Amino acid sequence: MKLSDAGELSLLEMLRKRFGKKSAAVSLGIGDDSAVIRPRNSHLLLTTDMMVEDVHFDLSWTTPFQLGFKLVSVNVSDIFAMGGDPGFLLLNFSAGRDATLAFFDGFFDGVETAMKKYSISLIGGDISSSEKVVLSATVLGYAGKYLSRKGARPGDRIYVTGHIGDAACGLRLMKTIRKKVAIELGRKHQFPLPWEVASPLIERHLMPAARDPHSFKKKATSMIDISDGLMIDLSRLCKESEVGALVYTDKIPLSDELERAASYLGLSPLELALGGGEDYELLFTAPAAEKVNACCIGEIIKTGLFLVDEEGQKRIAPIKGYQHFKL
Repeated sequence: MKLSDAGELSLLEMLRKRFGKKSAAVSLGIGDDSAVIRPRNSHLLLTTDMMVEDVHFDLSWTTPFQLGFKLVSVNVSDIFAMGGDPGFLLLNFSAGRDATLAFFDGFFDGVETAMKKYSISLIGGDISSSEKVVLSATVLGYAGKYLSRKGARPGDRIYVTGHIGDAACGLRLMKTIRKKVAIELGRKHQFPLPWEVASPLIERHLMPAARDPHSFKKKATSMIDISDGLMIDLSRLCKESEVGALVYTDKIPLSDELERAASYLGLSPLELALGGGEDYELLFTAPAAEKVNACCIGEIIKTGLFLVDEEGQKRIAPIKGYQHFKL
């Protein structure tokens, strides 16, 4: 069945039945002109993100489930990057008249799986028709004491929560095979590389998981999630904090899978890590005296952004990463 056969009212009623169960903090959820929530006695965090067909995703190799999961994850990542707890989700869905009900259901299967993972509630949104698939989500969260990009001080250490560059390598692999890989079903696929090498990289691109900062956020002085690339996002943190940074390239955590796949693709693992985006690891700073369970990749200095190689040679860091509208 096509979405045009079902109609907007029918689709909305399906979502209301599916996501109508409210958390204790929701006074009024899906079905009215606005949702009503009971605020906590803390800071309210709000973030929003869009995903547009042929800009953020390619339907020739992306399943609707993966789109739904990723849309929620990238927004939750922004709440986590502020040291907050995600609570509520508003979602807008727009697709062509020929889009199928199976696509619609698959997308919301992914949304629901991510909602359960992050313990958040869908409280409203909108449905429309468009030439291409256009998705957006808004996540609301709370933080008693929030973190921002402003707060890093000279002498602080720079940390990341996990491997960098995996998602960018996964994207390159998907551009090579150009077919759907339903990793959400746990199936193995025929691939030029061993599946145990390719699958973690592909998953990082198609279904990234947001990183929870609660084990270290009280020690952090500033934080940002790595969405557009390690160096461009670090430069944003430094700009807001009015500081500089030294990054030791041999300290950047590169996975074994990245090393092997990059070799197969003829790419530099380090370049993928420096300029690749969508890892959604957290990049944060903390005082040198603090013990933090994360990977230290450098230190904050007064000014400038530099890379230092394993031989101690320092050079100005290129600001690499994804930017919309940039040629």
